[in-house]
Amino acid sequence: MKVSIGIGGAASGGRRDDFQDNVEFVVEAEKLGVDTVWSAEAWGQDAVAPLAYLAARTERIRLGTGIMQISARTPSMTAMTALTMASISGERFILGLGASGPQVVEGLQGRPFKAPLTRMRETVDIVKLAFAGERIAYAGRYHQLPLPGGEGKALRLAQPGNDRIPIYLATLGPNALRYTGEAADGWLGTSFTPEHADAHLDPIRAGAEAAGRSLADIDIQVGGTVAFGDAEALAEPMKTGLAFTLGAMGSARTNFYNDAFKRGGWDAVARESQALWVAGKRDQATAVIPTEMVLQANLLGSDAEVRDRLRVYRDAGVTTVRLAPAGRDVLARLDTLGRALDLLNGLGP
Repeated sequence: MKVSIGIGGAASGGRRDDFQDNVEFVVEAEKLGVDTVWSAEAWGQDAVAPLAYLAARTERIRLGTGIMQISARTPSMTAMTALTMASISGERFILGLGASGPQVVEGLQGRPFKAPLTRMRETVDIVKLAFAGERIAYAGRYHQLPLPGGEGKALRLAQPGNDRIPIYLATLGPNALRYTGEAADGWLGTSFTPEHADAHLDPIRAGAEAAGRSLADIDIQVGGTVAFGDAEALAEPMKTGLAFTLGAMGSARTNFYNDAFKRGGWDAVARESQALWVAGKRDQATAVIPTEMVLQANLLGSDAEVRDRLRVYRDAGVTTVRLAPAGRDVLARLDTLGRALDLLNGLGP
């Protein structure tokens, strides 16, 4: 099982000191043997520029967008960016795509969120045309190239084709997970507990088999915060973040993260916490989160407990565990990461 890490996110304001800390963290994580770094986008930093900088500061670690929002760029620009990043990084780039949610897509990007899976399919189709070096001619429901009735013509990108760029998808709904199995090289999962892995992996497996592949052909990347100490004490302050995910990561009507936790064995908790959060009762929404839910979604506790969690993730079918190491500063986070890597390397069969 490999290890990946992440930088950026909704809380990232792009402050130079924060960014330089992230650079130092990634440079040292590469030396520890981390396989991939993912750059978040959300409504903070963009996902691409930090990776371009890291491409010049690193040598081996893979650089993935986790994720580029399909609403924020046209599919052809997404392809152009990916081809550029693959070139300047020495073929270390991974194109991670996601639909995001209605609050960001409609509130920040001003684009309709309607039919996110169809939009995802069309985006991937067009990107693959560009990666193959073909002329980009496409007639979809939401993307038509060239634009009918205009003066445009089907163009082939001036950059050479490159069909070796991996495409990973961040999906959560059953149909979207099935599509991931059909079309993607990897899955960027969230709202995942290995105790209920089949809620996510069964649709991916079905999609893969329908396309003549198997689940083994897809890199399954999920994980959570890793921290050492008393597990219950570590879990307590994390309940607010989980309540935020259940109640605010999407609208009251559309929250894929909440739906995923429902399918993953936490239906009653997900419904109750969301209802309280939407009603403005955030303390109560946090209070109903059980400690066990936090423990299942993360890797917390003593060395033995974290080792056991790593084994559970591996045995559930996770091929790359995505770790968010806890720590008050870069050195502390690196210490946590190194400790977790030692435990992973010491796992038996």
